[in-house]
Amino acid sequence: MIPGTVIGRVVPAQALDAFRGVKFLLVQPMDEACNPSGAPVVACDSIGANMGERVFMAQGREATVMLPDPFNPADMTIIAIIDEVTP
Repeated sequence: MIPGTVIGRVVPAQALDAFRGVKFLLVQPMDEACNPSGAPVVACDSIGANMGERVFMAQGREATVMLPDPFNPADMTIIAIIDEVTP
């Protein structure tokens, strides 16, 4: 799982039928100290995350499981909202 913070929303002009009804969010990955790590990524939202929330993302084949159409080409999907981070 990859932790990150939702920093924006992406609205596609066109999308595959497999993504019908799926929201896309811009997520800034973060390291274990909650610092930005790398470039922001576009992730499918399977749980209803909002701006500013910390989330966990699944990558690869695991990213396709939580979406309505199991035969989709998703590479990154938000699968959990992080409530609290403690050292």
